[in-house]
Amino acid sequence: MIGNTIIKLEGVDVFQQKHLVLSNVNLHIDKGDFVWLIGQTGSGKSSLLKVIYGDVAITGGEGHAGGYDLKKLAVKDVPFLRRKLGIVFQDFQLLTDRSIEDNLRFVMRATGWTDKNLITERTLDVLEKVGLRSKVKKMPHELSGGEQQRVVIARALINDPEIILADEPTGNLDPDTSEEIVMLLKQISQSGTAVLIATHDYHIIRAFPSRIIKCEAGKVIEDAEL
Repeated sequence: MIGNTIIKLEGVDVFQQKHLVLSNVNLHIDKGDFVWLIGQTGSGKSSLLKVIYGDVAITGGEGHAGGYDLKKLAVKDVPFLRRKLGIVFQDFQLLTDRSIEDNLRFVMRATGWTDKNLITERTLDVLEKVGLRSKVKKMPHELSGGEQQRVVIARALINDPEIILADEPTGNLDPDTSEEIVMLLKQISQSGTAVLIATHDYHIIRAFPSRIIKCEAGKVIEDAEL
């Protein structure tokens, strides 16, 4: 990878099963970028994210993410790629039978953390970053939707990723909470971690104008408008 470029796709065709979803995709995202990914349902947004985090293989073209060659990505390398990428989903995917602290520890152990002191320190550090340090012992059901999404963002930050990929992160939230979550992600991007947000919510894009990538008619438009 060259310089500050974290994601680079050149001439990539994106397939789901044998169906061509996006063709000849050219895309670059650099350190600290804050980028919107838009497009109608079925336009290929989720497929594009899956290519970036190694869930959909690429056949034609060239693709790099977090220092990995996506064309040569072995199954055993996928977990290491995903440590470079923080992933935030719409539906939180928190473990409902564990405290916030234990949700984060579960992910840390799964990604190779072993030192108990470092685990405790990092847990408090990422919760501090999202304004939830005081909720460390709470269970997910004791938190609001916005707070749960903040925990998900904290979880995505654990391994100090180069980019956060957020798939409809405000989809289950009210407008005010949505703005708080996007503001948090914007602040994270200003500290150097790139952020790519897939969304249908044009109101939130207008509230936080930034670069737009659009999936439309089987193509990706790198610098689009609403």
